[in-house]
Amino acid sequence: MRDAGIGFFSGVPDSLLSPLCACVATHAPDGEHCITANEGAAVALAAGNYLAQGNPALVYMQNSGLGNAINPLLSLADDSVYGIPMLLLIGWRGEPGVKDEPQHLAQGGATVPLLEAMGITHHRLPANTGAAISLLEHARKQTMEQRKPVVILAGEKAFTPYSSQCDSGEHDLPLAREEAIRVLLESMEPGATVVSATGMISRELYELREQMEEGHDCDFLSVGSMGHCCQIALGIALAKPDRRVFCLDGDGSALMHMGSMAITAQSGAANLAHIVLNNGSHASVGGQPTCGFQISFADIARGCGYQSVRTVGDGQGIRDFMSEIKADAGPTFLEIRVHRGSRADLGRPGMSLSEQKENFMRHLEG
Repeated sequence: MRDAGIGFFSGVPDSLLSPLCACVATHAPDGEHCITANEGAAVALAAGNYLAQGNPALVYMQNSGLGNAINPLLSLADDSVYGIPMLLLIGWRGEPGVKDEPQHLAQGGATVPLLEAMGITHHRLPANTGAAISLLEHARKQTMEQRKPVVILAGEKAFTPYSSQCDSGEHDLPLAREEAIRVLLESMEPGATVVSATGMISRELYELREQMEEGHDCDFLSVGSMGHCCQIALGIALAKPDRRVFCLDGDGSALMHMGSMAITAQSGAANLAHIVLNNGSHASVGGQPTCGFQISFADIARGCGYQSVRTVGDGQGIRDFMSEIKADAGPTFLEIRVHRGSRADLGRPGMSLSEQKENFMRHLEG
């Protein structure tokens, strides 16, 4: 990429791109790489870098992130506006003909038609290294000539493995995320409604319910729509003010659309508890670092206006918070700092999404 004239990298980590993301995060010098909160921000960052240096940047993302990126791609970078060249390397989840999880299928089928509707030239990354390098050089030339973004789509197993050598910045935390979720479940009153973020949090919640021999009717697993689980929870809490609603969020998810924290805090939803399980990494897509341990979620939550705010790092802290918050004293906010990692044998929900939705809606009906 550097040989092709690309000197700046920005984006949101993706599971299909995780070896590349890990390599860039490890080797790119300070000022040449930024893991952004969302994909639209990555496009804007690349645009700013081009304006300052005159060279196209590379923006990486999963194809689910195209929704976040469409606005700056069309209203900023397109040749009908400012004409800003950049390369987009996109992990193609849900590629037609390739088996994948349900939340990726619609997006996967729409990826190429969406790019075509946006008038963005796209290529498929070849498996051969030499051909891939040639494509990269060609795409770099294209984006400069067209004065607009050019996309390279990467499918499954596009890259050889590479382990991240980045430090998330926090050590010796006693709690694993799954253990923290178990303590939360044990501290909730029976029948409490739970909305969980996409990725490992939802998978661990599902397996814990199985281990505890509890049903799944009270839980809504946000298997897609990263960054939006707290607004799903808020929508439920406002519609059902007589029900306790707990949102189990992640640090990467909370950062992606942090403005939602302000809306949640000011909503008046007294029955809502927003809980961020912070491990300082994008755990579900390769463990690339977030800035979760470098900022204070608690201070941000207080500034937004949550009624009760606390940061804890052990099981007793979780129990104390859960015992002290009142059902009508929210919105409340709890940050739980946990260490990275999850069980190697962690499974996936065994229930169809439609069945989960119907059961959950019957739970809310009472």
